[in-house]
Amino acid sequence: MAQSAPVEPRVRRTQAERRDESARNLLRAATEVIAGQGVTAATFEAIGARAGYSRGLATQKFGSKQGLIEALIAWLHARQDEVLGAHGVDAMPGLEAVLTYVDLYLRDLGRQDEGRAYFMLLAGAVADRSLLRAAFAASHERVERRLEAMVLRGQAEGAIRREMDADAAALMIGSLLLGLSIQSLIDPDMDLEPIRATTLATVRLSFATTP
Repeated sequence: MAQSAPVEPRVRRTQAERRDESARNLLRAATEVIAGQGVTAATFEAIGARAGYSRGLATQKFGSKQGLIEALIAWLHARQDEVLGAHGVDAMPGLEAVLTYVDLYLRDLGRQDEGRAYFMLLAGAVADRSLLRAAFAASHERVERRLEAMVLRGQAEGAIRREMDADAAALMIGSLLLGLSIQSLIDPDMDLEPIRATTLATVRLSFATTP
């Protein structure tokens, strides 16, 4: 008689791991609610129900709508860091890093609830002159500094034109991607593939020291 395979002991998660998982589930649920139903629909009750938890847990985790949005921004940055890290963007030569960043961004644009929810929240914060504008400003500053570092690296390597202002170049790229993100909210059926190809060709032509 064949022996059955030994049963692997079940690993018990720590309380901290369970807290982290519930926070991730709530943030993921928040992006789904916002992307699918709008910002006003993102009540703690709706988010908790979507994640399979109570309203009280969502309130306990984030305290307020502002706390939720600030946590959501931090989570989305962490998610972006994971994607860029998986592609080794920060280790690439500067020009290649810039182009890969733009390429990855535009490939994901419109396909993920996370990005759609972020820009819906951003539009609301700006329109309402909300205090949350500061959180979004800090978020965009972080992206700008990352892009600036790529441009500076490319200039040091001789692949990006040295006369280009690295900070202005980073702001230009960020603004371009921001504009396309807002446009994708207005026109969800927009064909992004030719826009992605044209954007990459334009950035390469504008930045590179050689054609």
